[in-house]
Amino acid sequence: MTKEKFYTEEELVEKVQTGEFGWLDYVNHHSREWKQEYTVYCKSRGLSINEETAEAYIELKQQQLEEALENGDA
Repeated sequence: MTKEKFYTEEELVEKVQTGEFGWLDYVNHHSREWKQEYTVYCKSRGLSINEETAEAYIELKQQQLEEALENGDA
């Protein structure tokens, strides 16, 4: 049984920048929570699990973080 490996934000950004990871890899190696949320995100919207929807999901998470910071919730 393969153990899932998760990385820090810094490590993930570096892996994307060097071309080692794409956006789907980024989501799948961010956290178990993100991986599960992304699957639900795609299924609830009738989307395919691919690079484009992974990038859209990351943009959504970034927007949510920015809103939380603005509201003092993060």
